[in-house]
Amino acid sequence: MASLSSHLAAQLDQVRREGLFKPERILLSPQGPSVTVAPPAGRAPSIAINLCANNYLGLANHPRVVAAAHAALDRYGFGLSSVRFICGTQDIHKELEARLAAFVGQEDCILYSSCFDANGGLFEALLGEEDAVISDALNHASIIDGIRLCKARRLRYANNDMAELEARLSEARDCRFRLIATDGVFSMDGIIANLPAICDLADRYDALVMVDDSHAVGFLGPRGGGTPDHWGVRQRIDILTGTLGKALGGASGGYVAARRPIVEWLRQRSRPYLFSNSLAPVIVATSLAVLDLVAESDEPRRRLARNGQRFRDGLAALGFTLVPGSHPIIPIMLADASLVAERLLERGIYVVGFSFPVVPRGQARIRAQMSAAHGDAEIDQAIAAFAEVGRALGIVA
Repeated sequence: MASLSSHLAAQLDQVRREGLFKPERILLSPQGPSVTVAPPAGRAPSIAINLCANNYLGLANHPRVVAAAHAALDRYGFGLSSVRFICGTQDIHKELEARLAAFVGQEDCILYSSCFDANGGLFEALLGEEDAVISDALNHASIIDGIRLCKARRLRYANNDMAELEARLSEARDCRFRLIATDGVFSMDGIIANLPAICDLADRYDALVMVDDSHAVGFLGPRGGGTPDHWGVRQRIDILTGTLGKALGGASGGYVAARRPIVEWLRQRSRPYLFSNSLAPVIVATSLAVLDLVAESDEPRRRLARNGQRFRDGLAALGFTLVPGSHPIIPIMLADASLVAERLLERGIYVVGFSFPVVPRGQARIRAQMSAAHGDAEIDQAIAAFAEVGRALGIVA
């Protein structure tokens, strides 16, 4: 233990010297458009506009969601102390699975404790040595790790590069099943996957299409069904994974939605589902309340889109370099992103700098994320703070 501890301490020191250490700021408030941040020793807590949460629809602390949580605790208790197939399935688990399946346009759905687990338990259960999985190079770590667990042939194509995807599909012609795996939205760039072109290639090469829609479900598309809704290809997607931990309430939990035989097979063979405790009933109940809110009005989705455009336009006018797009993920490319984030927090703006290995070397950035809960004044205050810090550091004129 002494030897291992010394080795890890040296590694951590190196990470700090390289500016790659990821500290954890402590919040003293619920999640929201603004949060209270724990201070350094000897200083008072600060309130900051939060521009880096996945709280896209602003529902993480919505009064109806909180009320649903209280009611669920009274009716269903706190935890189930069991996996689903033993004694861990309540009526609300089945209700949420049915609601999610209908919401994203699939036959059936299976809940997991996280989308990381959903992706981790998907590929191994479905694919064997005679199959192939073709994965986008910028896919989320959970897809990468899930693919590593399966015995299928692994192929990769450059981000959203349809020529490379076709070449990889051609290489896999001799395989029994071919599965294309992609994020619906690539989380570090806010780039939306070209699902129409992917589906066209899947049809041409008799392949399946799997989409992780974690950064889209609930707000992209006219019904909020995610990237398939956005592109009008709901009926052409074979497998959807997603999370309840972002737009859909911001807690935890994930799912796979697909045709019924796929979901039934996952219930029998997917290890994270079989060997993990059931999703806590309070999360299941609040997720149902969130789906009600999403169905009642599209105003939060419209407001989110407006907020994203307002922030993009403001930073672009100042001269900041942004990754182009229309998603509420707005990457601001900065050589010293961590320093900029520190200066912004001093001015009441909560953002985080990302650098290698979270993003490729030379592509450090601040990833701003809009919420429907932000008001115009908060967005304008954030733009003004970026302007002040950017000019002080010589980033913009």
